[in-house]
Amino acid sequence: MAAPLAPRRGAGAAGRRCLVLLSPLLLVLLRARPAGALVEGLYCGTRDCYEVLGVSRSAGKAEIARAYRQLARRYHPDRYRPEPGDEGPGRTPQSAEEAFLLVATAYETLKDEETRKDYDYMLDHPEEYYSHYYHYYSRRLAPKVDVRVVILVSVCAISVFQFFSWWNSYNKAISYLATVPKYRIQATEIAKQQGLLKKAKEKGRNRKSKEEIRDEEENIIKNIIKSKIDIKGGYQKPQICDLLLFQIILAPFHLCSYIVWYCRWIYNFNIKGKEYGEEERLYIIRKSMKMSKSQFDSLEDHQKETFLKRELWIKENYEVYKQEQEEELKKKLANDPRWKRYRRWMKNEGPGRLTFVDD
Repeated sequence: MAAPLAPRRGAGAAGRRCLVLLSPLLLVLLRARPAGALVEGLYCGTRDCYEVLGVSRSAGKAEIARAYRQLARRYHPDRYRPEPGDEGPGRTPQSAEEAFLLVATAYETLKDEETRKDYDYMLDHPEEYYSHYYHYYSRRLAPKVDVRVVILVSVCAISVFQFFSWWNSYNKAISYLATVPKYRIQATEIAKQQGLLKKAKEKGRNRKSKEEIRDEEENIIKNIIKSKIDIKGGYQKPQICDLLLFQIILAPFHLCSYIVWYCRWIYNFNIKGKEYGEEERLYIIRKSMKMSKSQFDSLEDHQKETFLKRELWIKENYEVYKQEQEEELKKKLANDPRWKRYRRWMKNEGPGRLTFVDD
């Protein structure tokens, strides 16, 4: 009986060594791209930009510009005239136009230092295929204007619009208050006490017409209202620090201030268990009512005192107050004639109902 064939250890070891040696080679072959430095679609395509302009890689900007001007005059489609011994790329108007575009592309590539540096790097390192594509298109598609300049100009424009819009709203509020009898009478009394109205009616060489006197008195009354009344909310006097530009500049300061304030709040009231002060109580009430700071500041002082007396910073008390306000609103709506008409219309007609009227 024949003995079974024994495995050849030497052959197996040699095979494993071959696989170990071939693995890196196979990996390189799989990842390899075309080794040529000149790639179609990048810069001058398969043509060398230096050869297109007829200059060496050590040529300076002046030499490159001079070569470009000469070739541009030679291959310009409107001025091109083929010469008998012309062996260049442009022998017909169509080929001359292609040559002109190629010369322009070569000049655009070599005149910029950063683009020329990327192009030289591509010639020296043809194996970095994807890197060349990235650098080429990142520069080609990059915006011509600095994005930071665009953002800065936009923010400044928005801030200017904000300022004039707020100032217009403030002037409208002052003009309205000047028509309210309550404030107009008080402002007129103050103007008479200070003798401002007499100055407006002075006679002499600089005698004014009735319209000028009326306009001047109106401005005096408005100025007194501005100085005596503190308007809050959406019609308050515009402040420079409220503009978007200054809000962005002061954002780090506000953020740090908020972090410090929040840490103090946690330490004083959550850890040490201190009682809330008046400012803290109003802050909790404002947050419960979901009102912004400007909205809450526009409330009358007696309303804030009522909030404090009813201890609305306590959640249970606020829930009772909220329910009372909802009930009061329902009663007002029930007694409102307009609301009654609306409910009657919804009951009889309603949205989407078809009715036919017989004449």
